[in-house]
Amino acid sequence: MASKRSNQRSSGNTNQKLPMNKAIPLGIQHVLAMFAGNITVPIIVAGVFGQTPEQKIFLIQMALFVAGVATLIQTIGYKDIGSRLPIIQGTSFAFIPIMLPFKAVGLGAVLTAAFIGGIFQFFIGKVLKPIRHLFPPLVTGIVVLMIGFSLLKVGFMYAGGGGWLMNNKPELFANANHLTIAFTVLIVALFFNIKGKGMASSASILIGIIAGYLVAMALGMVNYGKIASASWFALPMPLQYGIDFVPGAIILMLFMSIVTTIETIGDISATTMGGAKREATDKELSGGIMADGVGTAFGALFNAMPNTSYSQNAGLVAFTGVVSRHVGTIAGVILVLMGLFPKLGGIIAAMPESVIGGAAIIMFGMIASAGIKLVSKSEMSQRNMLILALSLSFGIGMSLLPDFVKNIPDFGISLKLLLTTGLIPAGLLAFILNAVMAKK
Repeated sequence: MASKRSNQRSSGNTNQKLPMNKAIPLGIQHVLAMFAGNITVPIIVAGVFGQTPEQKIFLIQMALFVAGVATLIQTIGYKDIGSRLPIIQGTSFAFIPIMLPFKAVGLGAVLTAAFIGGIFQFFIGKVLKPIRHLFPPLVTGIVVLMIGFSLLKVGFMYAGGGGWLMNNKPELFANANHLTIAFTVLIVALFFNIKGKGMASSASILIGIIAGYLVAMALGMVNYGKIASASWFALPMPLQYGIDFVPGAIILMLFMSIVTTIETIGDISATTMGGAKREATDKELSGGIMADGVGTAFGALFNAMPNTSYSQNAGLVAFTGVVSRHVGTIAGVILVLMGLFPKLGGIIAAMPESVIGGAAIIMFGMIASAGIKLVSKSEMSQRNMLILALSLSFGIGMSLLPDFVKNIPDFGISLKLLLTTGLIPAGLLAFILNAVMAKK
């Protein structure tokens, strides 16, 4: 019954235009799904690079504005640039490890390197078609599966109240209030997704988040100070940190551009498989990677950290079945407005992270499910099972036991940290094994 309803609410048409009274709530749903992750990166960067409170607010504003513009590049597109899918862009956590060693030289060096890295990723997307055969469903499925697995920890961390609470006030982490909020969101979202019809089912995550927000208000856990302190209007200002060419930072950004390309391929594949029940086309993958690069380069000009596609939004597409790119466009417009009118972002920032956590558990699990579906499209031959086994063994194994790589040199690129992400070792190993192991 649930499967039938899902088919009814989603035609698999990425160009489907929904009425604004439906598209706007669904766009807000996408923004809510990625908001916490998008503002966390500039907060971390501001702390590491010794920024003032005013500068931190500025970096958050730029992150929202750039995420919106980058999303519009993905959903609307220009010529060959853009996936024309509901791919939501945001600041990337993956780049944080390589930024940290360069705190002494300042944000100007990091942003300059990010601009060059974005241009490099654009050209990767430009030449993707001739090498597309190196990314069959088996490889992309493993990448998507590991994205889901690696994010589950983040989802449960959000559900418990967030990373800051876990590290700084562990006695309050996952207390009764946070768990009540998280499970309210989860249960309400599941109920409307399964029992709801039409818009109620498609917007089930939004309904769950609203329910969680109301519970948080009742428990006195909404930080109204974040709304009051946010300004009404602020213009984005480019190149506030100048231009600084540091070769070491540039080399690392080029390397990470390759890594985030693999992740973007996974997110696009998860979106089409989860929402449209098909594999991504060459044009969608190539355009999506180019848009990712353009978004990062544009973001660097406007003082934002490197951008990437957000996996939680791919999970949202899989859960709701809404694959219309125009809904993604609405989300992009909302993000731009939040960057221009910080008071809007303050309303979302005011709620505890456990509200998002309840939804994240569902969405990240759906990403893993999409990965399983992609993998299942490949024949489970001895060769393919071996690729799957080794990729998952190293990806999951090293993420569960980080000490396994403690004696490996970092080579100046935080290699040990990258190996324990799960996604990178699994994705790279799947790619290499698929390329070198002959098919029988």
